[in-house]
Amino acid sequence: MFGKKKLKPLKIGLVGLGKIAVDQHIPSIRANPGLELVAGCSPNARPDDVKAYNSLEEMLAAHPEIEAVAICTPPQIRHTIARQVIAAGKHVFLEKPPAATLGEAEAIADLAKAKGVSVLASWHSRFAPAVETTRQWIAARTIKSIHVVWKENVRQWHPGQKWIFEAGGMGVFDPGINSLSILTRIVAEKVVVKKADLHIPVNCEAPIQVEMDMTTESGIAIRADYDFLQTGIQTWSIFVESDSGEKLELNMGGTGLIINGTEIMKEKEAEYPGLYAHFEKLVRAGQSDADFSPLRVVADAMLLGKRIAAPEYIE
Repeated sequence: MFGKKKLKPLKIGLVGLGKIAVDQHIPSIRANPGLELVAGCSPNARPDDVKAYNSLEEMLAAHPEIEAVAICTPPQIRHTIARQVIAAGKHVFLEKPPAATLGEAEAIADLAKAKGVSVLASWHSRFAPAVETTRQWIAARTIKSIHVVWKENVRQWHPGQKWIFEAGGMGVFDPGINSLSILTRIVAEKVVVKKADLHIPVNCEAPIQVEMDMTTESGIAIRADYDFLQTGIQTWSIFVESDSGEKLELNMGGTGLIINGTEIMKEKEAEYPGLYAHFEKLVRAGQSDADFSPLRVVADAMLLGKRIAAPEYIE
């Protein structure tokens, strides 16, 4: 008997060679035998062992064999870059959030469909090990309430990244959207924003703290508390309570799970390898995964939210 024909690795280029590319994208691509990192581009960054160019145009001109491009830039410029990538006939992997606005994200998906290329809106937190178990637990019960608590220190996790507090940078929603990507996965219904308090530093354009109330059509009460000034222990947790009083805690960004006081799961983070395996399958199947529901929740909060002046933010 003849074995299956071995597929050639999918050849990938990177746009943006900063911290997220170095910490997650580059090692995840190189660890996957179905993928090959060909080159990257950035005006300044030059990671070790990556053939780097100053621009996307230079990279694609030098490497026409590139089949897919992962865009790891700040969200404000992703739409422009994605248009160029799609026009060149390449598949697109969008770092989260997929774009600065919901309109831009939807335009990217439409362009990819028209061109016949795959696009992935890469909500990496959905690939955390405890998320699917949580989704199944919720599906088997009548849920009373959900409380999202996502608090971290911006100075620790985003040092020098001024773009995060500029228009389109989303502020605390940049990490907070990870919780919303989990929330919109584990809850089957649409999540509707009812109220949001946006604390925006007087020298910034995006919130540093947010308190938000949401609901589902069936009436599940959802509260979210986001803070970019957390000191001490960082908190990335979602608390769920059923009508019968059962309690679930999804913690550490989805790597830990406690049900009714008993620890069920405690795993290491391994989200990006799963994301890239998913991306490879999409490309080979000629499919896309362009779910923008987490971005829609942020857009609704920014539209509906009450803007509250916060003290000046100093790096």
